Parts: sequence; structure tokens; C-alpha cells
Amino acid sequence: MGRAAGTVLAILGVIGPAAPAFAHTSERAFVLLLPTGYYMTAGAIAVAATFLLLAFIPKGISDRLADARLTLLALRPPSPVATSLLAFVFLVVLVFAGFFGTRDPLENPLPLAIWTLWWIVFTILTAIVGNLWVYLNPWSGPLHLVRRLFGGRGAGRTAGHPFALPPRLGYALAIVQFLAFAWFEKVNIAPADPERLATAVSLYWFVNFLAALLFGDEAWFGRAEPFSVFFRFIARLSPLVWEPAEGEPADEGRMRLSLAMPGAALLGREPLPLSGVVFLLLTLTLESFDGLSETFWWLGINGINPLEFPGRSAVVWINTYGLLLSWVVLVSVYMTATALGWLLAGRPGSLVALFGTLVFSIMPIALGFHFSHYLTAVLIDLQYALAAASDPFDAGMNLLGYDESMVTTSFLNTHDGVRVIWNAQTAGIVVGHVLGILLAHELACRAIADYRAAVISQAPLALVMVAYTLFGLWLLASPVTGG
Repeated sequence: MGRAAGTVLAILGVIGPAAPAFAHTSERAFVLLLPTGYYMTAGAIAVAATFLLLAFIPKGISDRLADARLTLLALRPPSPVATSLLAFVFLVVLVFAGFFGTRDPLENPLPLAIWTLWWIVFTILTAIVGNLWVYLNPWSGPLHLVRRLFGGRGAGRTAGHPFALPPRLGYALAIVQFLAFAWFEKVNIAPADPERLATAVSLYWFVNFLAALLFGDEAWFGRAEPFSVFFRFIARLSPLVWEPAEGEPADEGRMRLSLAMPGAALLGREPLPLSGVVFLLLTLTLESFDGLSETFWWLGINGINPLEFPGRSAVVWINTYGLLLSWVVLVSVYMTATALGWLLAGRPGSLVALFGTLVFSIMPIALGFHFSHYLTAVLIDLQYALAAASDPFDAGMNLLGYDESMVTTSFLNTHDGVRVIWNAQTAGIVVGHVLGILLAHELACRAIADYRAAVISQAPLALVMVAYTLFGLWLLASPVTGG
């Protein structure tokens, strides 16, 4: 009973005021005292000031900023078949290394490729340059070949398929699969074990390959395969926007690449169904709980001495409950804040539609958490990835002239080095929330005709974002186990 109560209190801490903290601990357990209270206060003020500034500027100014475009070029997008086939071959090599290479996750290329290069770095790269997953997913190319060989109609996403994915499912299958991924990444006792990871990756690839054959690429990758959905939304944060070229008939099929405000591609979208809202909030839950579950505070309230951390096997059930409860709390807080804003604004339009519109504003917040939480790990693990690429099968090779002995963490041993990292992490959290406030403002103004009502409707959600800024900065400042 005491442990369950502690878990509930920990989750409620996500939305409550963060306690003062003065220690920053990296995932490698390097500790350096920094005046984090000043950073937390300044970050929260910056987010609140953004909301107040937007509330008082004329509507047309923010609209013009959001709609501004600087055209860079226009072209006809290439087929993703060839690049997808290359990605598939690369994945096969990695899986082979997972099964037959070294069992050390810092020397085997599969864990480093999946957890560092793909999940961490590729997500950030997608937010910068756009949806590369369309070209680098490992299914499009193999699906094309299989349909050509056996069905004669393998030429694209609209190729024939025997079953239709029921529209009423919405994003439910994406939720189930992403929740399984979140559990594996955060709760499983050895997610970086090469053989275990190779088995999971192979199973995941096969299930989604078979499902795409049965239900069609467009439906499956549009609503059911979670990373196609996730990367599509993350890509809309990019300042590089792809839009259909307009003008001459020769422009048919051509796309225009423009420079725009980050997140501009999220504006003007149809509201997501409730399943889509829940899916996006699940992605933020993973980024948030990933940090919370490693803190001394989380372990302490669950009766575990963080200085004698027994390992992930001791917290499987605690973290399972914590992950699920965090998700429920985050969904409840978001919907309560949005509903309260809707009531204060005089009930304009559909509340369900407002849920599905304003949820886009959490995407930059999720990205900010992602960047800040993983920054230190990336700086170290990218070096291990380079060393693993030099000898992918542990055969004594040194293809790239870089081995594990050259990996350094010296940048964590100095005050200046840690301060630079802390400043970058703080900026990631704060900028993510500021952009979230800006997007929420624009989304509300486009969903609600009356400008005053639109501004009022954002106030409760803005307060949640300020609190979440404090929570995010508190996470960065809290000592962690690195587990």
C-alpha cells in the first residue's frame, strides 16, 4: 500500500511545483553543483512571458509570422523504393550483428544504432530537415518487391490488399505498438542486450511488414505503425516545409521546399481523433517518465535506496505502473486544461475538435524533453557507435581507425564542460515550451473565430506548460541512477 501511494505521489509530482534542486547528474554519474534554481525560475518566466506577449499583440502579426514562406526550390520527389531497400539491407546487417556479434551493448553496433543513432539522433534530425522516414523506413522497398514478384501490383502505397483497416480504430494500433516500445525501452531489464534487441527488432519488422501486405501501406503506415506516425508529426516541426507546387500544369506532382516558422506545418491540419490525441500524449509521457524514473526521488518514494540501486529487475513492476499512470495523468491534465479553457472562452465550437487541435502544441515540448534528456548519452554513445562501426562483428578489425580506447568523457570533468551541456539542456526544455505556447496560440486562433475567446481558451494550458517547464528543468537538475 505504501509503495502504491508513493507511486501515485510521484506521478502527481509531474504536474505539481518542482522542489529546489542544485545538483546536476549525468547518466554517467558525473556530478557538479550548479545554481539550477535560477535557471528554473528564468525558464518558467520565459514561457509565461511568451504567453502574455502573444495575448496582447494584434492577431495579424502572429498570423503573418506563421504563414510566412521563403521558397528554396521545387522538385518532383524521388521514389522511396531504392533508399528503403538500402535501409532494409542495413537493418539486416545490424540484426545479424545482434545475433552473432559481441554481447557487449557498447561494442555491438545494433544497440548503438537503434537506441542512439535512430531513436535519439534520427528523431532530432527529422525535426530539423523533415520526414526522412518516408525514404529510410525498412518496409517500403521490400513491400514493393514482394508485390511485384507475387501480385503484379506492387507499384505503390495504393496497391491492392485483401483487407481494409477499420477507420473506427483510429490510432489505436499505433498506441498499442508504441506502448510496447515504451515498455521495452524503459522497463525491460535488458533492452540493449544485442540478442534480445535483435529478436525484438526482427519480430517488429515482420509483424508490420505482414500487416502492410494485408491492410495496405497507406492505412497501416498512416495510422497503425507508430514510428511512421510519430516521425510524420515530428517532421512538421521542421522549418523546412514541403508543400505541393502551384502554377503551371507541369508542376503537377512537384513539391515546393520552403523555409518557415518551426511548426508551421502543424497549422491548418484537421483535428486529430481522440485516439490521435492519446497517442501524441503517450510520446510525451515516454520522454518525461524516462527522466523521472531514473531520479533518486522516484526510487526513494518507492522504498529503494538509490545509492544501492539493485538494477532494473527490481523496478519492473514499479516502472510499469509508473509509465501507465504517468500517461493517464498527462492525458487527464491536458484534457482538463483544454476543457477549462473552452469553458472560460464561452464553449466555442466542439470540445473534442479542440482536444484534437491543441494537442499539436505538445510536439515541440516532447522534442525538447527528448533532446535534453539524451544529450549527455549521445555525446558519449556516438563515440561508442563509431568504434562499433569500425569492428561490427568483433573480429579484431579497425575499419575506421577508431576503437573503444579513444572514447572520452573528459568534457564532463570540468566546470565549463558541464555548464555548456547544462545550458544546452535548459535551452532545449525552454525553447520547446516557448514554441509550444506559440503553436497553441496560433492553433487556438485558427480554431476559434473570436480572438479574445481564443486567447482566453489557452490560459489553463499555458499554466500547465509553465509547470511542465519547471518539471523538466527539475528533472535535469536531479541526481539520477543512470538505470
